[in-house]
Amino acid sequence: MESTNNFEVQIKNLHKSYDNHKVLNNLSMDFIRNKITVITGPSGCGKTTLLNIISRIEKEDSGEIILNNKDISYIFQEDRLIPHLTVYENIAFVLKSKMRKEEMKNIIDKYLAMVKLTEYKDKLPSKLSGGMKRRVAIARAFAYKSELLLMDEPFKGLDDKLKSEIIEYFLKIYKEDKRTVILVTHDMKEAELLGDVIYSFSSD
Repeated sequence: MESTNNFEVQIKNLHKSYDNHKVLNNLSMDFIRNKITVITGPSGCGKTTLLNIISRIEKEDSGEIILNNKDISYIFQEDRLIPHLTVYENIAFVLKSKMRKEEMKNIIDKYLAMVKLTEYKDKLPSKLSGGMKRRVAIARAFAYKSELLLMDEPFKGLDDKLKSEIIEYFLKIYKEDKRTVILVTHDMKEAELLGDVIYSFSSD
C-alpha cells in the first residue's frame, strides 16, 4: 500500500450536485506529490468544480478532502490580473503578506526572467498581449510558495505556436521548482505532453 506521505491531495467519496444535476458522484482519487496530474473530459463533467472544491472556492455536498498543504496557487481560465497594477505589482500583491520586501523583489525578478518578461515589469495588463498575460499568471502562481498548483485550462484560446511557447516556459519553471500540479484540459495532446498521471472524466 502506498504511503499517504506520497500524496499532496486525497479525495474520498466526493459528491457535488447543482439542483438535481450530479456533477461529482462518489469520486475518490489521489494526487501524487510533485507530479503533474491532468484531468480531461467534456464540458460539464466536473473538472473545474473539483478544482474549486479543492481550493475551497466551492463546498462539496459530502465526502472528504485531505490536503497536506493549505497554501494553494490557482491559475484560472481567465488571467485575473488586477488592471490598475503593473506586472510587478500584480505578482507582489500575492506575496506582500508572505515575505519581506527585498526577498519579494528577488523572487519576482527571478520568475519574470524565467518567462522573459523582465522588461515589461512596469507595464499595465492592458499593454500586454494574451500570451504575455498567461506568462504573468504562471510566474505569479510559481512565485507564491505553495506546494499545490491548480491550473484550469491555462492554455485555452492560444494558437498552437503560442501554446507551445508558454508550455515550454511552464515546464522550465516546473522542473526547477517542483510542486504538485493538478491541470484541467480538453486537449489530449496537451495532457499527454504534460501529465505524469492522466484521469478522464465522463459526463454520464
